[in-house]
Amino acid sequence: MLEAETIKRMEWPACSPDLNPIEHVWDILGRRIAARPRPPATVRDLEIALLEEWNSIPQSLIDNLIAFMANRCAAVLAVRGDHTPY
Repeated sequence: MLEAETIKRMEWPACSPDLNPIEHVWDILGRRIAARPRPPATVRDLEIALLEEWNSIPQSLIDNLIAFMANRCAAVLAVRGDHTPY
């Protein structure tokens, strides 16, 4: 159908965490939770801890993740969809 409408389909890896900035944010959150002196003991404690850590992530860090997306895309293309150092 897309071809019939002359809509170009972009080649895209089926699942590429290298191209998803939120994956890096989850990594940051996980590291921050693990670094806490007392780990969350309940699901509610974990929810509170995640919200606290989420709110403490500087906007500049998020901006940098987004700004480097072109580099990440180029790296994924260079290795033809294989793993990258990102």
